[in-house]
Amino acid sequence: MKHFLSMAATGAILFLSEPLVLADGADTKWDILNDRILNLVLSGEYERGVILAKKALDIAEHNALPNHPNIAISLNALAEIYYKQGYYVKAEPLAKRALAIREQVFGPDHPDVAASLNNLALIYNNQDKYGLAEPLYKRALAIDEKLVGPSHPDVAAISNNLALIYDNQNDYIQAELLYKRALAIQEHSLVPNHPDIAASLNNLASLYRSQGQHGQAELLFKRALKVDEKSLGPEHPFVAASLNNLSKLYYKQGRYAEAEPLIKRTLVIVETSLGPEHPDVATSLNNLSSIYRAMGRDDEADLFLQRAARIRSIER
Repeated sequence: MKHFLSMAATGAILFLSEPLVLADGADTKWDILNDRILNLVLSGEYERGVILAKKALDIAEHNALPNHPNIAISLNALAEIYYKQGYYVKAEPLAKRALAIREQVFGPDHPDVAASLNNLALIYNNQDKYGLAEPLYKRALAIDEKLVGPSHPDVAAISNNLALIYDNQNDYIQAELLYKRALAIQEHSLVPNHPDIAASLNNLASLYRSQGQHGQAELLFKRALKVDEKSLGPEHPFVAASLNNLSKLYYKQGRYAEAEPLIKRTLVIVETSLGPEHPDVATSLNNLSSIYRAMGRDDEADLFLQRAARIRSIER
C-alpha cells in the first residue's frame, strides 16, 4: 500500500523591504509592483506573481547600482514564488544571489541576511537536503535572537522551520521544543488568526500524529484549518495543506469515509490555485489513491496513482 503523503511545509519565506534608491520614476513602479506581488502571493496567484516579480527584478537591475539591496528584494520575491510552486531548482540560485548581495552590503549579522539564510534553507529542506539546511537555519536564528530579540515573529518562523528538519529526521524531542516555542511567540505577538499560527499548529499536530497522539493532533489540525479559512479564505493553498493534514490523520485511524471528502476538496484547491502539474497535486492524487485502495476501490486508486506518477516525472 502506498503511504499517505504530506504537503510541503507552510512556513513562510520572510519577505522584507528596505528604503528605495532608484532612478526617478523607477522607484514608484517598483514599489507598486512589489505591493501587487505581495497580494498575489498571499492570495495564491503564483503564475501572475512570477510575471510581475520578473518585471520588478528587471526594473531593479536596470535602475540601481550592482548589488543594491533592492535587487536582493526582487530576487527574494521571485525565489519565494518559485518555492511555493515547487520549482526548487529555479528558486535556489535566486536565493543564493540574494544572500550574497545582503552579506556584501550589510555584513554577516543583519536581519535581512537572516531572512535570506532562512529562505535558502527552506529550499534545501524541501529537497530533503537537511545537512545543508540545518546550519543556515541555526545561523539565521542566532542573528535574529541577537538583533531583534528572542520573542520576535521572525525568530518564531525560523524556529518552526528548524523544527521541521528535526521532525523529518524523527528527532521528536527537539522538534516539539521548537514548535512549542514558535507557537508561543506567535500567539503572543501576532493577531489571533494569523496564518503563521496555523502553520505552527499544523506542524505540532503532525508531530503528535507521528507519535500516535491522535486526539491532540485532531484538535490542533481542526484549529489550524479554522485559522487558515478565516484569514486566507476557503480556496487558499494553505487551507489545502490543512485539509490534507486532517485527512491524513483520519486515514491513519481507518476513518476513510471522513478522509475522502477532505482530500477531494484539497485536490480541487491545489489544481485551481497551483496548476495541474504542481507537486502538491501529485500528493493529493496519491493520497486519494491510498484512500480508495484502503476502501477496496482499486480501479479508481490505480487511475489516480498513474496521474500522480506522471506529475512526479516532470523535471524541476
